[in-house]
Amino acid sequence: MGSIVLQMNRIEDEWLHLKRDELNSQVFADEYDLVIAITDGLENSAMRGQYAIERFWFN
Repeated sequence: MGSIVLQMNRIEDEWLHLKRDELNSQVFADEYDLVIAITDGLENSAMRGQYAIERFWFN
């Protein structure tokens, strides 16, 4: 359970950063615009942190 908790914390930290620094009180017209903003925020964060990100497509 310990490793699961650490992984969740890292995800929560990333989400907090996205909400606070990348999305910062923006209003989105629809879900698609929100997805685009989140994707752009993750890509920006990865470039600054010099790490790779990978997208997963769910059906």
